[in-house]
Amino acid sequence: MREILPALHRWYAAGSPFGLATVVTVSESAPRGPGAAMAVGAGDDVVGSVSGGCVEGAVFELAQEVIESGEARLETFGYSDEDAFAVGLTCGGRITLLVRRVTPQEDVSFGAVAESVAAGRPVTVATVIDGPAPRGATLAVWADEMAGSLGSTGLDVAVTADARGELALGATGRRHYGPHGERREDAVSVFLHSFAPPPRMLVFGAIDYAAAVARIGDFLGYRVTVCDARPVFATPKRFPEGVEVVVDWPHRYLHATATDDRTVICVLTHDPKFDVPLLEEALRRPAAYIGAMGSRRTHEDRMSRLTQSGLSPAELARLRSPIGLDLGARTPEEVAVSVAAEIVALRWGGSGTPLAATDGAIHAGRTGRELS
Repeated sequence: MREILPALHRWYAAGSPFGLATVVTVSESAPRGPGAAMAVGAGDDVVGSVSGGCVEGAVFELAQEVIESGEARLETFGYSDEDAFAVGLTCGGRITLLVRRVTPQEDVSFGAVAESVAAGRPVTVATVIDGPAPRGATLAVWADEMAGSLGSTGLDVAVTADARGELALGATGRRHYGPHGERREDAVSVFLHSFAPPPRMLVFGAIDYAAAVARIGDFLGYRVTVCDARPVFATPKRFPEGVEVVVDWPHRYLHATATDDRTVICVLTHDPKFDVPLLEEALRRPAAYIGAMGSRRTHEDRMSRLTQSGLSPAELARLRSPIGLDLGARTPEEVAVSVAAEIVALRWGGSGTPLAATDGAIHAGRTGRELS
């Protein structure tokens, strides 16, 4: 979708209707993932692909029908053992597509979404796939605003909250709700398509705890980098596949690395020669979370050194040290869980209190700072 948005934006700005087919579900060896898109415009112009050529002809005809009728369609394509010449996926996979008509009147936020993607501003588009809500209805959600509607105030509120959570992780996928946004119901199926790169997690100090934190960070959807100045420790074989490993002085690497309000920084070196200059750099730049490992005594010594370095009380207040929530963690894996719990709690404004000891709605009133 990201690649074809410039062409779609031109069609949209010209007021020319087009049919937009988006992959919303895949199974087995489907050639394209959720979010892949193909569009058919005026004059039979076609951009994009949903299957690498297997079912594009059928989707072309389907998009033309949708342009004519204005009625969104949900279609599934798979492999047919009975008829090898039937329209389907030769790889044996299965894809489900939502095909809808897009015009300035039917999708008032499409232009703003395209402009946001072009400018690198994260946005999630929620689209009704199936259920009692109007199929094809869209809701665009940014970190601080929203546009459009899925047909119900309650559904809009629930989807907006989830869309911002997906936006924080740059994730795309389906969610299910009741007709008015009820949780744990599946009457309404909604596709959340996030246009944002995954947030970064920067882990400094290539120790056993770093491997566990990197693993859980990858599991939560972060793009993880581990950095250490000691090449004997900073080796890819010690970390999960997909985790970037860098050999460099931590403060020098961070100085040359862009961060934003979604970035998570975990300082696990607990060595003054590494962590003090690193934290001087970290506490003066954008980040959603900055945590540092160490004992109470290490923390007090570190705060004294940072104060002497000229950091302000406001800058020092951003530091989460000792890192993590009080879970009684001992092993690297348990410590990683406590760190991840603190990151999630900060994102959503959670208290870290056992839910059994709280009252009221579990998700109500969570207006904490989001990683977006």
